[in-house]
Amino acid sequence: MPFIPHTEKDTREMLEAIGAKSIDDLFDEIPEELKIDSLQHVPDAVTEMEISRLMRQRARMDGSPMCFIGAGAYEHHIPTAVWDIATRGEFYSAYTPYQAEASQGTLQTIYEYQTMITELTGLDVSNASLYDGASALAEASLMAVRTNRRVKSGRILLAPGVNPVYEQVAVAIAGAQGLSFERLPADAGTGNIDFNALPDDREPVAVVLQQPSFAGTLDDVDRLADWAHAQGALVIGIVNPTSLALLKPPGQWGEGGADIACGEGQPLGVPMSSGGPYFGFMTCKQGHVRQMPGRIVGRTTDLDGNPGFALTLQAREQHIRRSKATSNICTNQGLMVTAATIHMSLLGFDGLASVAKASHANTTTLVDGLCDIDGVERLYGGPYFHEVALKLDRPVAPLLDALAERDILGGFDLSQFAGTHALLVCATETKTAADLAAFVAAFSDVMASDQRKHA
Repeated sequence: MPFIPHTEKDTREMLEAIGAKSIDDLFDEIPEELKIDSLQHVPDAVTEMEISRLMRQRARMDGSPMCFIGAGAYEHHIPTAVWDIATRGEFYSAYTPYQAEASQGTLQTIYEYQTMITELTGLDVSNASLYDGASALAEASLMAVRTNRRVKSGRILLAPGVNPVYEQVAVAIAGAQGLSFERLPADAGTGNIDFNALPDDREPVAVVLQQPSFAGTLDDVDRLADWAHAQGALVIGIVNPTSLALLKPPGQWGEGGADIACGEGQPLGVPMSSGGPYFGFMTCKQGHVRQMPGRIVGRTTDLDGNPGFALTLQAREQHIRRSKATSNICTNQGLMVTAATIHMSLLGFDGLASVAKASHANTTTLVDGLCDIDGVERLYGGPYFHEVALKLDRPVAPLLDALAERDILGGFDLSQFAGTHALLVCATETKTAADLAAFVAAFSDVMASDQRKHA
């Protein structure tokens, strides 16, 4: 809290009104042995001027390196207008609509966001967002169990390309509720699903597909979606919203389309910000909407025929009775959603497609340059969007450290997931030809230096 308005007189009068002698009396239920007199490693208080200077110094320590990491968080250009508008008081201070009486402006913003997300994913209904992409997968899995009641196994099958961090989060959230998560077999050459080794006897509740995959590959989602539906399972798609300007939306996968789609909304106008905050999105078919977690805003008219917006298709238990709610989502990451809505409005579909095309072209240029270096080749063949996994002839971590010393974040170390020395690189529309050439030159140099070091 930036400013505490209570004077000592105010505090004394409030304590007298409740019959307490001191503020410490309000915490008398805490055992003395658990109380501490001071916080370790926390310095003494400083003035506003001093703390402002300290924070500016800390911010400068981050520097401004070129980033080629990707792996779920992407550096895209964000028009200045996005956050100039989003941080206006009427947007910045607006919070989750807990009741249908919430302000019409907040509700309309969410409604517009929902409309845009459904258009991107090709599905019928969107909720008012979730915490992040990883927890969105957990919520989608729980939703699938509630929806696909015929199947009692609790098994969720994951395609090889599903983000392993998403899997860990889903296990942590939904594993304790009786769900199990199992990986489908992978083809070593493509990194995608091995259709010749698919099981037919697992009775899955749902099958999860990620397109593009965590390693950047593009899977045969049509074939896999049809296989999943043939097993009596629902199809959950994890998608990158930027890629949907070019790739087939999950609502069109296979004969029936995905049943639920989710993912991370950070590419839509949210800065990387050293790890957050981000927001998760979720859409589904109309027939599953009553099992969708979180809030949904609908458009209506009043008695005079004027348009209006209201929370819809949910009971009060959604907010106040945990055991009877379809989820316990208590925030919709409203500020991030507002920024994403403004971002999509400014870019439009054509603008988003331009971003996607430029990102793919830059990644192609980057990968071609890196693969000309001895000891570097693509880990998997086949098409990709704006990330590619590279196989190296030596450990990745020392190379990334050397690049970091040159102010380059050179990618994500994929080795622990790929079972070999592997690096995931990504180039978005923010990279110029000079940036790409500088990265290739620096990478070639650190590879040569590392070779000489171990010669």
